[in-house]
Amino acid sequence: MRIANIEASWVHVPIADADSHKSDYGKIKSFDAAIVRVETACGLIGWGEGKNAAGSQGRYASLVHLINEELAPRLIGRDPRDIIAIWEDSYNGVRAAQAAARGYPLPDLARSGLSIAGLSAIDIALWDILGKSLGEPVWRLLGGRRVASLPTYASGGWADAAGIGEQLAGYVKRGGFGAVKMRVGSMDRSVHASAERVIAARAHLGPDIELMCDAHGTYSVAEAKRFAYLVRDCDLAWFEEPVNIDDKAGMAELRAATAIPIAAGESEYTRFPFRDLIAARAADILQPDLAVCGGLTEGLRIAALAAGHNLRLAPHMWLGAPGFAAGLHLCAVSPAAFIVEYSLGANPMIHDLVEERFEVSDGRIALPDGPGLGITVKEDFVKNHAKKRT
Repeated sequence: MRIANIEASWVHVPIADADSHKSDYGKIKSFDAAIVRVETACGLIGWGEGKNAAGSQGRYASLVHLINEELAPRLIGRDPRDIIAIWEDSYNGVRAAQAAARGYPLPDLARSGLSIAGLSAIDIALWDILGKSLGEPVWRLLGGRRVASLPTYASGGWADAAGIGEQLAGYVKRGGFGAVKMRVGSMDRSVHASAERVIAARAHLGPDIELMCDAHGTYSVAEAKRFAYLVRDCDLAWFEEPVNIDDKAGMAELRAATAIPIAAGESEYTRFPFRDLIAARAADILQPDLAVCGGLTEGLRIAALAAGHNLRLAPHMWLGAPGFAAGLHLCAVSPAAFIVEYSLGANPMIHDLVEERFEVSDGRIALPDGPGLGITVKEDFVKNHAKKRT
């Protein structure tokens, strides 16, 4: 079995104005991703996904070019089942042989950012191929699932104080969710305005629904402390990305100042920044995005870090179908994983890209049980929404 072709496409799906929302990222007018198709000489096809922007928007021309012109040519002819070797070789670049001989990484100088995002997409596709080649779901290859379904939380929450309670309660009713997440931070006019929205949400939901807040890293440390104090009686399940993720000392300062659990990591590349988060005692819940952090291979390493330090894992899963499915397989096998993010914003890349439906019932989502990732990508959809190369 050999890799015959790797093709990345910038898939751009417009979102109707009536279905879009507005946050600190601006008006969300489309859902974009780098969708990767890996084909073997024997005809097996694996699908992956890479991201270079938070939320659902971003320009992907550079990432797609990097995958097609830099990463892909090195992998043609390789056995796609050599997933870890391919990961390490791609990460270490020209010094891959030296790194393998020494037993520690000698990473390429341009190893983060687009390089890891591209590697993430290919890695996810290779796991898909491995599962298909053996006729087994990926979670089976990773040691078997712990449960047949996983608890989920509804991720959204952009309404103002007058409407946020009703918006979140609508999520609960829609899928039987027992937990919901809302956005706060610079999208509001002040810390006090964010706190007012959270207080209104808790009053409307009552005490039995878990409530999380996501600031998208837009608070200063002082603002995050003030917010945490103002909502101290709201029993928040976690406070996500409260400050700039690069300020791990600030994150640790906040964590020490509040009883609210701190969640972080959606924009971190590889296991090493997660190690640093743990060492700084800056987070309670780790949130790798598999389309960013290095794919499923690196996600497993991050999950092991979480489990080894008695922390929890809740991957960032505002993704298209390949990345979302990969996240489900990771959660299926990791003892640290406890809940799955399910986006309630417009998300055609998860609902329209594949034949399968990711449905939530009574607040839980069933694990894919088909071979590989368990998804069937609509190739016409990819072609019809692919940005033309220039």
